[in-house]
Amino acid sequence: MKSPKSLLILLILIFTVSVKVLAQKIVTVDITKVTHTVNRTINMSSSPQKPILHINSKYDAGFAVIKHRNFKNGEITFEVKGEDIFQKSFVGFAFHIQNDSTYEAIYFRPFNFRSDNELRKKHAVQYISLPGNDWPKLREASPLKYEQPIGEDVNPADWFKVRIKVEAKIISVYVNENPKPCLEVVPLSNLNSGKIAFWTGSESAGDFRNLKITEN
Repeated sequence: MKSPKSLLILLILIFTVSVKVLAQKIVTVDITKVTHTVNRTINMSSSPQKPILHINSKYDAGFAVIKHRNFKNGEITFEVKGEDIFQKSFVGFAFHIQNDSTYEAIYFRPFNFRSDNELRKKHAVQYISLPGNDWPKLREASPLKYEQPIGEDVNPADWFKVRIKVEAKIISVYVNENPKPCLEVVPLSNLNSGKIAFWTGSESAGDFRNLKITEN
């Protein structure tokens, strides 16, 4: 039989966990509320039930900032569709945005998902931290540390679901309902709060929908 002291400690632990779970509220973000764009133009679908944000192609990277309070740590989920066109589809999400050139991002290269080239296949999902750590520097200094394959079961020309788990010491990326992360990295910046945005790379368009945020 447990002592009164042990029972009290157990009750405190249960209460603490319950409060933490309740505090983690999933928020569906209205993606029609774009505060501004950086080096991009956008179009919205006409369906209010499931709006789709389309980012148009342009040289150099760009993004569309979504109206939401500053994001710190938690989970970001959304659906995205790119194109299976070599070097013309880079689609993802930027967070902890400070300004047009200072942020972190996770993005995908759909044209590499099912590539016949094994090395290209390993360059399917990428983490970057700008301005100091863009993909060329990371690939040269730490090959395959900040980019990984995601599996051939993901259709490069169709919608797929992304879940980005952002913690202080690790960022984990999941695709569709796979419980195993396709990428895990230690953040390369000291950024811990900032705006959020749908992101596309140079000469890349992209479609985005169903954005949900769970903050710790």
